[in-house]
Amino acid sequence: MIKTFSLFLLSFCSIFVLNAQTIEEMTAQKAAKTTELTALESELATLQGKVDGLKAEVADLTEKTTPYPRWTTGSFGTVGFNFTRFNDWFQKDQPNTSAANIGFALNGFANLDQKKYFWRNSAKLNLSWLKFDDKEIDTDEEGFQVASDAFNLTSLFGYKLSEKFAISSLAEYRTAILDGKLNNPGYLDIGAGATWTPITDLVVVFQPGNYNLVFSDNDDFDFQSSVGMKIVADYSKKLAKGVAWKTNFSTFISYEGSELNNWTWINGFSTAVKGIGVGLDIGLRQSKQEAEAQAIKIGSTDPVDNTLQLFYVLGVTYSF
Repeated sequence: MIKTFSLFLLSFCSIFVLNAQTIEEMTAQKAAKTTELTALESELATLQGKVDGLKAEVADLTEKTTPYPRWTTGSFGTVGFNFTRFNDWFQKDQPNTSAANIGFALNGFANLDQKKYFWRNSAKLNLSWLKFDDKEIDTDEEGFQVASDAFNLTSLFGYKLSEKFAISSLAEYRTAILDGKLNNPGYLDIGAGATWTPITDLVVVFQPGNYNLVFSDNDDFDFQSSVGMKIVADYSKKLAKGVAWKTNFSTFISYEGSELNNWTWINGFSTAVKGIGVGLDIGLRQSKQEAEAQAIKIGSTDPVDNTLQLFYVLGVTYSF
């Protein structure tokens, strides 16, 4: 019994000693690695400072060696389409049908940068058509009908007061172009104000002196032109490799009544591998005048609601 107890006590003491040695060794290793880590972090901070300094020097040299005038141009687009056909498909209420949807969105820009001034130009076109033909009905519409129709053209000229601020003049033209909608209605905003570029690829235009000129051949509704304030914000960003986002918000605030206000917000997302990918364009808009004109067109007697207008195109993209 005593021999057994002695062996147990000896084993326990041996385990305790080994465990203590292991803790001491790990503590020593931790201290050594902590010292090594501190030294490496210090070296990394020094290297990061040198990298940031070199980047700034390269950017400065690039700025000084890039000749004026500096033109930047580009274009990209989204195309979406689908076609369906059913023959004697009796699970459907309409067993013989054909349908098609075709749409595209095109964007282009041409920007000039000079030492004392800039000139930025962009154009956007979004069109789509929809067709649904029931072969059992001879009187239904067989051709394509317009599903979305929007054209926008902007031109911004600015004289630089500093790197981020400029006095500027903006002209923006918007209209539809199909089914006799060209300039019916059409909107031309023109005026003067200031442009702010707080970060790369963000342009904000504030134009307190702006005239919103409305063109229309509509005999049933009298579109009103007015003086007001124009605000535009345009931003482009690469969210990840091959993934890009472009957003543009434009609003007119009339000094002559809120019923003459309007705003448009367009977002474009695209993925691209060697220029080809998937794209999504989404457009939102509100205009009380357009809502009232539409109510008259369809003969509605209900109070006019300033409905939120929407379009989107999802499909294949190609960057030129």
